[in-house]
Amino acid sequence: MDSKKIEEGVRLILEGIGEDRERPGLKDTPKRVAKMFAEIFAGLETPEEDLLKPIEGESHDEMVLLKDIPFYSVCEHHLLPFIGKAHIAYIPSGKIAGLSELAKALEHFAKRPQVQERLTAQLADMIMDKLKPRGCMVVVDAEHLCMSMRGIKKPGSRTVTSAVRGIFRSKQSTREEMLELIKKP
Repeated sequence: MDSKKIEEGVRLILEGIGEDRERPGLKDTPKRVAKMFAEIFAGLETPEEDLLKPIEGESHDEMVLLKDIPFYSVCEHHLLPFIGKAHIAYIPSGKIAGLSELAKALEHFAKRPQVQERLTAQLADMIMDKLKPRGCMVVVDAEHLCMSMRGIKKPGSRTVTSAVRGIFRSKQSTREEMLELIKKP
């Protein structure tokens, strides 16, 4: 990530909106924003081969569900956050990954300029590719600040996306089981 370019861009934005970029409260803002961007866009630099490594010697063949995983991402259209929860389920055909690995994969895709629909599909596709399960389902529920604080201004509205692969797509009862499980407290 090029911190110097980010800093100069922020200086231009401050100037463009009519602010005095040398004002005490704004003087260090370009550096702070560059540091923040390195953190919130870290998914651009995480190697995918480091994610979802199966646990050696472990095997399972029934549903694994990790639900209510909080995440933050940035909408690529307005560079404003979208914030929500993800629910990830898969039915292994032997290989399993550590539960934190599922959350790390979510973070990988969330920490980049993104659209929710793509984030949801990318996560499901990675699970299918890396773990070769019988199927997986990812449900993402988020509030987009580009809809809440600008434009149509509808705070509290939620967007729900899902990606359904394998047995979750072909077997309605499996899909329903996952949806019922994510409703339970």
